[in-house]
Amino acid sequence: MTILIEQPDHQLGSQMEEKKLCSETNETCELVLDGGFVVPKDISKNDGCVTQEIAASNDAFIAPEINSFGQSFRDYNAESERQKSVEEFYKSNHINQTLDFVKKMRQEYSKLNRVEMSIWECCELLNEVVDDSDPDLDEPQIEHLLQTAEAIRKDYPNEDWLHLTALIHDLGKVLLLPSFGELPQWAVVGDTHPLGCAFDEYIVHHKYFKENPDYNNASFNTKYGIYSEGCGLDNVMISWGHDDYMYLVAKENGTTLPQAGLFIIRYHSFYPLHRAGAYRHLMNKEDEENLKWLQVFNKYDLYSKSKVRVDVEKVKPYYLSLIEKYFPAKLRW
Repeated sequence: MTILIEQPDHQLGSQMEEKKLCSETNETCELVLDGGFVVPKDISKNDGCVTQEIAASNDAFIAPEINSFGQSFRDYNAESERQKSVEEFYKSNHINQTLDFVKKMRQEYSKLNRVEMSIWECCELLNEVVDDSDPDLDEPQIEHLLQTAEAIRKDYPNEDWLHLTALIHDLGKVLLLPSFGELPQWAVVGDTHPLGCAFDEYIVHHKYFKENPDYNNASFNTKYGIYSEGCGLDNVMISWGHDDYMYLVAKENGTTLPQAGLFIIRYHSFYPLHRAGAYRHLMNKEDEENLKWLQVFNKYDLYSKSKVRVDVEKVKPYYLSLIEKYFPAKLRW
């Protein structure tokens, strides 16, 4: 089954378009992102309590400028107990994610012999999961999946494959659960990065790589390492986690999602690439095209993390119809 999708019309790497939405009665200015949803400049009352202000009249998704902890998104330097645990997580991640470890995990989990269940059953399993690496979220993961999917659905109503991709992009986090091996958090969540070449300075908490066994390997510590220019991300070993696992599950179970959807699932945590432009020298032309959709997706993945609740039962029939369209009834995990 071939699915043709149009490329998003914004330029690659485009920044937020700043627009003034000030009225005579309200001097607050907001940012409008490419997808059409609004990031309020000021969403707090005078007493310091965070509020959910609605500044747009077109029913587009409204994204807050601060996360559910009252801080800027992806601020890894903010002082808080949450930030301390996040930094400890990345220390473990950067020390233990080696090329040999990733090869071992890919070989083990490619067997897909742990569980057989549907996509929606897996979504419900995520009620048991909280991501220790995320400085913006402490809600069950099912909340984030639906927030992201519904936000994209508002702004891209005709791209149903993108709605479903948003719903399932984090399902690989079930690796934290006993039935899936109960892997440690550092082997499941967090930003991802290549192994087998130099660790780029844009990787969060980069300093901890000095304790990684690969750090002093002469074959790995150059710009290209074991790779070549334009080799394609499919040929690059990325740190193991929920991204690569869900990509493997989707692909091996015969999903009919377009390649852009699979690319989003596999690389949505690859922040050094799609936020800072690192490792672009390893990409090929197909990666470049798919990256455009990943950058569209990322805005919703990041900024939809809020306390806004989604009525699961109300939206469930729609997403079940998409699951039936793009996946078999049962999948091997």
